[in-house]
Amino acid sequence: MEVSTSMRGDRLAAQQRSQHMKASRVPRRSRRTAPPVELLRAMSMSIFSHRLFVDPVHRIPRLWSNRQLARIGDLFDGDVVNVSAWQDSDKDGRVYRSYFPRARSYTLTNFEAGKRGYQGLPGEIFLDLESALPDNLKNRFDVVYNHTTLEHVYEFRRAFANLCEMSRDAVIVVAPWLQPAHSDYGDYWRFSPMAIARLFHENGYSAARITWNDDKNASVYLFAVGVRDQDKWRNAFEFAHDPESAQFFKLPSNSAGSHTVAPTLLTRLHGAIVRRIRPRAESTSPACAE
Repeated sequence: MEVSTSMRGDRLAAQQRSQHMKASRVPRRSRRTAPPVELLRAMSMSIFSHRLFVDPVHRIPRLWSNRQLARIGDLFDGDVVNVSAWQDSDKDGRVYRSYFPRARSYTLTNFEAGKRGYQGLPGEIFLDLESALPDNLKNRFDVVYNHTTLEHVYEFRRAFANLCEMSRDAVIVVAPWLQPAHSDYGDYWRFSPMAIARLFHENGYSAARITWNDDKNASVYLFAVGVRDQDKWRNAFEFAHDPESAQFFKLPSNSAGSHTVAPTLLTRLHGAIVRRIRPRAESTSPACAE
């Protein structure tokens, strides 16, 4: 009888402990760091921001060029203009105005409304880059910014000269080097690093920086900064692209976009053969013999 009572007491105590533990447990749902809907949203954002799901023709180089501008935008002050800006969108949730936090003023110019252009916004300027620059726009701005417009302008030399003439100090240009044809209002040109360097030089500017994205199987944009006064900006930029330099045609920029098209085995074999033959041919040339 005493044993039976003891066993019942033990079972009762165990049941009470079990009930106490259940009552003290935190519900499983409340232990999660975020509700299921938020977790799914975060997971989907992570998945679709992966390189596999990002448009390689337009978005990959656009995001890259935005990062380049973000690195240097706060170097510039004074009057800034975004030429052929359309809505000033960086196509990643911001406006380009925000990339120039020290700007004294910020202006937009646009061309024809049917070509993602003029909208009649307050202070917006109508500008045709293929025409002579109006006198009131000459040397009016400290910084001229232009993103992927030059390829759509047939008279690109005139357009580039106008960009340079509008500025008192610096011109920042983003242009495609390797990209499929696009738009329904004309797509005429592509610009190599050497071409941009020479265009700056022709218009009295020094190429302070010319760089490009190097993503595999994606379009390639150039990001270029040209300045009038090299001494003023010497500590901010590298000035590596001088068309008058003896090394100009041997710069690394000559390989810009080399990852866009994956090389085949035949391409690699050809390159290896050329590298072996060229030094031998140069060592036996008449110039070397002299």
